[in-house]
Amino acid sequence: MADPRASHPTIRKWTPARYRALLRTAGPGSIKFRTRLAVLIGAVAIGLAATVFAQAADVAGEIFGHFARRYHWAPLVVTPLLFAALVWITRRFAPLARGSGIPQVMAAQADPDQATHGLVSIRTVVAKAGLTLAAVLGGASVGREGPTVQIAAAVMGLTHRILGVPLRGAVLIAGGAAGVAAAFNTPLAGLLFAIEELASAYEQKVTLLVIAAIAIAGMVAQSVQGDYVYFGLIGAHMPIVTALIAAPVAGIVGGLAGGGFARLMLMMATGGNRVTLWSKQRPVLFAALCGVVVAGLGVGTGLTWGTGYGAARAMIVGVDAPLWYGPAKFLATLATAVAGLPGGIFAPSLSVGAGLGNLLRSVFPDSPASAIVILGMVGYFAGVVRAPLTAVIILSETTASRGLMLPMFATAFIADGVSQLVCREKLYHGLSRTFMMGPVDKSARR
Repeated sequence: MADPRASHPTIRKWTPARYRALLRTAGPGSIKFRTRLAVLIGAVAIGLAATVFAQAADVAGEIFGHFARRYHWAPLVVTPLLFAALVWITRRFAPLARGSGIPQVMAAQADPDQATHGLVSIRTVVAKAGLTLAAVLGGASVGREGPTVQIAAAVMGLTHRILGVPLRGAVLIAGGAAGVAAAFNTPLAGLLFAIEELASAYEQKVTLLVIAAIAIAGMVAQSVQGDYVYFGLIGAHMPIVTALIAAPVAGIVGGLAGGGFARLMLMMATGGNRVTLWSKQRPVLFAALCGVVVAGLGVGTGLTWGTGYGAARAMIVGVDAPLWYGPAKFLATLATAVAGLPGGIFAPSLSVGAGLGNLLRSVFPDSPASAIVILGMVGYFAGVVRAPLTAVIILSETTASRGLMLPMFATAFIADGVSQLVCREKLYHGLSRTFMMGPVDKSARR
């Protein structure tokens, strides 16, 4: 009896030649298979790397905390000297490791293959991790989230190189977004950050790649660190009548402060004023002076050291904090960021925002303290980064305050608009241009 499939116009017989063709296009040796394998291995490695880096940063912060309490005045000498040493080492041996790490990933999309030998090379990110931990050991107001993004992109690039898969900018986006997700245990925030910040032109075919990397890296980090919420289960909420007033106020204050921070950062990075030119001519001395500012604030207040996580969490849960904390942390973070040493601004920015929210508590004394502080964090973070969706989701995921979503959205979008009036260019986009100008000039190695 004849095979009915042989005469059917849409059904073809499976032959050895067809099996071989299928293996070439989708089998273990195919580009598609190796691409998926590279993403899988890279995402697992990112989750592990982010966990190890986070734990190392926490230990470094605790070591400095003990040191600062035992030798109260010592940071006045140690911190400026360390700032100067770290900037000299960075400029001499790893100039592409300076700053946050997010601008490097954005710049790397222009030439992914070349970036694996520079902006997101293993050599660069190893130096980035070590120098960031050294900055934390010195009391610098830095976060680990930005460096984690650069480290994650480098890991994803490495897995693709090892497996011989063509490297695209989408891969670096996926790696960087997975780094954000693993650093904060916030998968949705990682996805939105990829869309709002890392990808200037987001393609639909990139979406699955990013989601897969974020999900895998997040699960790996969570399995190692446990199912935790970054700032704890706060569950803040706010009556709608109060939100109609509090959200615009928090958005305006956060937008002005965050936009001011971004403008000062960009002015020091790309401006042509006398202070900027002098800082570029004498970078090590300038870093030491920035260290003096950070040390003076830290010794004088005892609260502005490091990421500011502890202070931010205390204010979120309702602990009274000095009204000057927000402005003092703002200055410490700005001095650290413009000094030129490696380190991120995510966590310090959330801490500054908590300080601004703490200031607003006196304006809204009858409102839930946690809700007001969280709105301050959303407003300031959105003002600095100009990524309102990321700001809302990252705070909702790190505090489990989903009942505050509408006021947070209102605050974030108002802050974004106000910040744009203060600083027209987005911070990370402006900083990324400094990594697109070719190799570091000779003065950077002096």
